[in-house]
Amino acid sequence: MSESHAALQPGHGPKHQYHLVDPSPWPLIGSLCAGTLAVGAVLYMHNYGPWLLIIGFLAVLAMMAGWWRDVIKEATFQGHHSPIVQIGMRYGMALFIASEVMFFVAFFWAFFSSALYPVGGVWPPTGVHPFDAFELPFLNTMILLLSGTTVTWAHHSLLENDRKNLLLGLGITILLGLSFTGLQAFEYSHAAFTFKDGIYPSTFFMATGFHGFHVIVGTTFLIVCWFRAKAGHFKPDHHFGFEAAAWYWHFVDVVWLFLFICVYWWGGGSATGLE
Repeated sequence: MSESHAALQPGHGPKHQYHLVDPSPWPLIGSLCAGTLAVGAVLYMHNYGPWLLIIGFLAVLAMMAGWWRDVIKEATFQGHHSPIVQIGMRYGMALFIASEVMFFVAFFWAFFSSALYPVGGVWPPTGVHPFDAFELPFLNTMILLLSGTTVTWAHHSLLENDRKNLLLGLGITILLGLSFTGLQAFEYSHAAFTFKDGIYPSTFFMATGFHGFHVIVGTTFLIVCWFRAKAGHFKPDHHFGFEAAAWYWHFVDVVWLFLFICVYWWGGGSATGLE
């Protein structure tokens, strides 16, 4: 008998504070959906059309919605996320963010390797005209820094059981995240180089583009939290879903600061005379 079923029987409640998850189809379904998305992406890059990529993307979204629905049910309505379970989830989120840090370390390593030892002795390479760090990139930096303060405001409002300011702070953070993405798309559309124009464009677009993807993921995370907050799912002493979203958003903020300083400012040749 599973833990959730046992809890419904008199005298058969759980004898511990841990959550023994019922058998779930989502890991297998998630693997199949992610595999479809990956194969679709490869085929799309080899000019076989976007249809498998689109199907894989929609399948991943549907899988995530179903899996998160079950997690929300376990946490909010069934009460399985006890304090000791939440400690384990915090460790898990911390390790996930650590893995994301190493993901970006690889891109920074590639950029610094190319910038410090450039082919031809010039960085940025001749013919490449990088963005002015103190135009749109600086504006986006201010937007993300402000969003870090508004999500912290929302968190403190939650701790004080102030639902109005929780929703307001979260809403402003979401709008700032959407503004950042829109400005980055505008910036990309006005780039004086393309991904295939050499090592500078390749490392630039990989580092800033993957960060932009993480901003989109973080914004989606916060949108889900806004609807959950509106539904009353979060309590001052029980809100790990929101806390994880805030951690992730602060991680996105910090990565962007490194991107702005290292890639846009220093790597653009304007700070150190690399030109």
